[in-house]
Amino acid sequence: MKSDKYFYITTTLPYINSEPHIGFAAEIIKADVIARYVQQAGKEVFFNTGTDEHGLKIYLRAKELGLGVQEYCDSYSAKFLPLKEKLNLSYTKFIRTSDPTHKAAAQEFWRRVDAKGDIYKKNYEIKYCVGCEMEKTDSDLVNGRCPLHPNAELEIIKEENYFFRFSKYQDQLLAFYDAHPDFVVPASRIKEIRSFVASGLQDFSISRLKSKMPHGVDVPGDPEQVMYVWFDALVNYISTLGWPDETGDFKNYWPGIQVCGKDNLRPQTAMWQAMLMSAGLPNSRQVLVFGFLTANGQKMSKSLGNVVNPYEIVDKYGTDAVRYYLLSEIAPFEDGDYSEEKFFNRYNADLANGLGNLVARVSNLLEKNAISTALQVNLSDPGIVATAGELKIKMSEYRFNEALQVIWEKIRACDENLSQTAPWKIKNTEEVALILKPLAQDILNLAYLLEPFLPFSAQKIQAQFSASQIKKGESLFPRL
Repeated sequence: MKSDKYFYITTTLPYINSEPHIGFAAEIIKADVIARYVQQAGKEVFFNTGTDEHGLKIYLRAKELGLGVQEYCDSYSAKFLPLKEKLNLSYTKFIRTSDPTHKAAAQEFWRRVDAKGDIYKKNYEIKYCVGCEMEKTDSDLVNGRCPLHPNAELEIIKEENYFFRFSKYQDQLLAFYDAHPDFVVPASRIKEIRSFVASGLQDFSISRLKSKMPHGVDVPGDPEQVMYVWFDALVNYISTLGWPDETGDFKNYWPGIQVCGKDNLRPQTAMWQAMLMSAGLPNSRQVLVFGFLTANGQKMSKSLGNVVNPYEIVDKYGTDAVRYYLLSEIAPFEDGDYSEEKFFNRYNADLANGLGNLVARVSNLLEKNAISTALQVNLSDPGIVATAGELKIKMSEYRFNEALQVIWEKIRACDENLSQTAPWKIKNTEEVALILKPLAQDILNLAYLLEPFLPFSAQKIQAQFSASQIKKGESLFPRL
């Protein structure tokens, strides 16, 4: 059994048919908060992300731009690397599905599933959405089109491919869901996937003719076929841990937590889980399914010109301000919206006039009165115990927005305390110290609790408020 000392979390791998957008930034920031929170609790964390680089959509996009497919993948994968610095991410590994080690792992996974008797070949005809890189049944369509990509014509694919015996695992999947009722979060999503599986599973294609779609992982023993993008890409969750070597990182960290958007529900919670069962490997520990992000109430799209570039808003407002908005304004498991006006209002209200103002006022008064403190983080301090306890409950449910509300309630309480006691009106330094020292301790403790969410600002506050003589310093969040 895997030691409780280790913790593994992975995002989905963004498909590199376009540049990074705010939706993926929101997903990876949530994963980063979880990774940092667990690491702060003393566990060893492996946090995985990367890029998904195979499939028809990538092949067609490279041709459209007049680039070689690998040249295209190299250039577009590189566009995601600066997110680590821009969003202050703590991930351990950035995997690319074009990596030779990943391809070898995907081929070994194929062999194990094949050895189980779960791969067969047949002629077939399907309706295929290139946008989703998934086949569609009539029941999946709205007015004959994919509801997620209504402007794209469906491809009709007629060829001989390999199939995975998905239908074989219907009962096993249902039993797994019953035995692990919190496997998918939120609860509405496990009800949704259970209903989908219970309605009957169809075997799905796991290869394409290489002559038609040459960009993919070669099928072992058949040079005319390449793996279907989903089959290969899902294996990244274990290939990043060194699988098929089942010692080391794989032994320590698998199974882990996966985060995804609601459009990934079926692949992550049913297809991948059946594939793991077939390969004789442990199922994922848990899958968190987040909502979509819109811009000013509209779905983001290039044609509407409303795609929000995370690099641009970080350059404009700062890393922690962007992290705060995406974590506090957006309920994690529901659809949320980004707008400049909402960002502006929340920044000024919570960051500039809230946290930033409290830190500035208390530090200024401590410096002005030359009050020494030499504080250390102390979560058993009576002033923070209740806040830390409530925060722990919210984080156990991955409700980042509510967790931040808990912290901000304490920030507001500190602000009110400062205003009511008005130490700037008191001339006796000892009396002033009796007011300010507990407030400084609260701020230091809050900064520690805030570190998984706003790491840069939290670390800066901790350095400032653990000094023997606290000084005001620069403003954390200048008013917009």
